Amino acid sequence: MRAAVTATHGPSVLGGLGGFAGMVDARALAGMRHPVLVTSTDGVGTKVAIAQAMDRHHTIGQDLVGMVVDDIVVTGARPLFMTDYIACGRLDPDRIASIVTGIARACEATGTALVGGET
Repeated sequence: MRAAVTATHGPSVLGGLGGFAGMVDARALAGMRHPVLVTSTDGVGTKVAIAQAMDRHHTIGQDLVGMVVDDIVVTGARPLFMTDYIACGRLDPDRIASIVTGIARACEATGTALVGGET
């Protein structure tokens, strides 16, 4: 899971894993005429039931990133970074690792840094 998350980090990501907040160097915005930061948040909803039935949880992580990134790009912005939040009744470390790995792989594919999260 650690390797998957750090693979999403480019030179603009400051700090490492495990901090209380993610940090991104914003100097790249300095050359823009009118920089605007765009953010989005989403959830996977009932798709969790499908993931549980199939015991394939990385897919909901990928789906989550797809929905968040889509909401950002339709505004004309480029996704820079995101955080995750996983709420669950019972903590299953393997399941959490699968979800976060899915999130990280989708972040890497979209050029979006995964800079933090909470379980």
